[in-house]
Amino acid sequence: MAHKNQLIPQDLFAAIESLKKDLNAIILAHYYQESDIQDIADYIGDSLELSRKAANTNADVIVFAGVHFMAETAKILNPHKLVLLPDLEAGCSLADTCPPKEFAAFKAAHPGHIVISYINCSAEIKAMSDIICTSSNAVKLVQQIPESQPIIFAPDRNLGRYVMQETGRDLVLWQGACIVHENFSEKKIVQLKIQHPQAQVIAHPECEEPVLRHADFIGSTSALLNFVQQNSAQEFIVVTEPGIIHQMHKKAPDKELIPAPPISNCACNECPFMKLNTLEKLYLAMKNKSPEITLSEDIRVRALKPIQRMLEMSK
Repeated sequence: MAHKNQLIPQDLFAAIESLKKDLNAIILAHYYQESDIQDIADYIGDSLELSRKAANTNADVIVFAGVHFMAETAKILNPHKLVLLPDLEAGCSLADTCPPKEFAAFKAAHPGHIVISYINCSAEIKAMSDIICTSSNAVKLVQQIPESQPIIFAPDRNLGRYVMQETGRDLVLWQGACIVHENFSEKKIVQLKIQHPQAQVIAHPECEEPVLRHADFIGSTSALLNFVQQNSAQEFIVVTEPGIIHQMHKKAPDKELIPAPPISNCACNECPFMKLNTLEKLYLAMKNKSPEITLSEDIRVRALKPIQRMLEMSK
């Protein structure tokens, strides 16, 4: 144990702040990260907000407390900066449902279609896409495409179905999904609504359609946070990864926030990949300047174009 204690300082917050100054580093954290990481981050946000921060930072080192595709996006936007991910195993179940080889064949089977891909995908999928979107801007981006232009939407079928409903457009959907957002129980949400009749049900569009039918408000992680702050209701049933509840408590301390339960009695409503990052791993990544995110320049350049298009279309 003594050996471990020598490696990890007692005051991790102070040690990380010191390393941040030494490295001229910025810490970007997703809302689904553990509370301690959110508290030490320079910026907390959803994928779109964090992409914008990554695109505009003057830091020399970007420490991305999120999952692999998010750190890849930061590297795509900042090829000459050191991009660190506390745990390289922090992947994404949704990104994993869209293997590049299979997606290339799917794209070839639909000639003439443009590809709009949700940011929750690998750099290889981004490189095969025309436009990247997030849950914050997917509807807005699809609305900007001429109606005569057929669209492939990948990889999330639930977000794609939601975009179809909101825009009235017919999209060709890749059948990918997020294990967390497909694990919420419609039956248990209905039971919670009976127990809390005044509560507003707020849900992420990655959830399945039967769950979304019960939602009073559907939106991205940031939109859900804003809704809790601005809505006059005092109770909210939160149907997304519960990491966001930490920020909701900070922004709206007087509100009651009820995390929607998963189908089984497990912690399946928590993203196991997001939770692989810890404060200790974040410290060690900064101390060792590793694990580093690297990409081939060919993939990076091709993946950059659809991200830039998203940022331009989202202004």
